[in-house]
This record gives sequence, C-alpha cells and structure tokens, in this order.
Amino acid sequence: MRINTHTRRLVLGLVVLALFSVVAYGAVTNILAVGTIPYSDLMNGPASVTVRTISFAPGEVGAWHHHPGPLFNVVTRGTVTVEDGCGGEQSYTVGQAFEEGGRVHRPKNLGTEATFAYQTFVVPFGEPTTNNIPGNERRCGPARNVDECKDDGWRKFD
Repeated sequence: MRINTHTRRLVLGLVVLALFSVVAYGAVTNILAVGTIPYSDLMNGPASVTVRTISFAPGEVGAWHHHPGPLFNVVTRGTVTVEDGCGGEQSYTVGQAFEEGGRVHRPKNLGTEATFAYQTFVVPFGEPTTNNIPGNERRCGPARNVDECKDDGWRKFD
C-alpha cells in the first residue's frame, strides 16, 4: 500500500502538533501524606489534609487556579512568585512561608534555578486540592474583604 505525499505530510504535522501541545504545566509534585479529619473547625465539617512537595523549573508559569480551602507553603529552594488573578504579584524566597486560599492565582518561577516548596492543603472532605480555571483563563476573585468592593471595586470580580 502506497501512502501519498499529502497523507504523509498530514500525519507528520499531527505528530509534531501532538509533541508540542503536551507540555503545558510541568510542575513536579510528590504527595507525602493524605489524611482525614472527622470534624474540622476550619471547615465546619470533615476535612482532607494533603502534604506534598512541588517544584517548578526556571521560567515555568503554572495554570490559573484556586483552592477550596487554605494552602500553606514553605519555600526551601529558589523564589516562588504568585500572581493574583486580580493583579499584583508577591515573591517568596527560601525560609519564607505563605498562605493561599480561594482567590484565583498562578505560580511562577521567574528565576534561573528550580524552586522547591512543601505544601499542606486543608479542604472540605471530598473536594480536590486544586480547581483549575477552564481554558486557563485569568479570573479575578473572590473579594478578600469589603474594602475591595467599595467605590465600584466589585466590578472587577468575575
């Protein structure tokens, strides 16, 4: 059976497209422990606790997402930059800890060395640790406090 030139080019193009579309979010995670709290005051009900490590390569930018509960981070290598979906960025270096919650954000490694952090998620039982935004679309919200909604500030939240 002979394959014509047009078919050969189509197959080659599809293979190249598949190879280049696979690399979207290359963070390396390693789950260290998962446990259940029968009743958590923080969640006002049962909760899941997940402890993991995460690493980002230099130049890597994560997907837009949010967490259904608090996430506590401790940076042990490099500099982790967190971009808020409503604007602004905050960078954290070795030895610094920070908390993330329901607000839409994404992590970035703007440095020249890999980052490494320990993370502890506390979420309502049955919920995932992370909810990615469909289409990796930048979103703003929810509001952190009433002041963010003053003077028509509520208009920026989606």
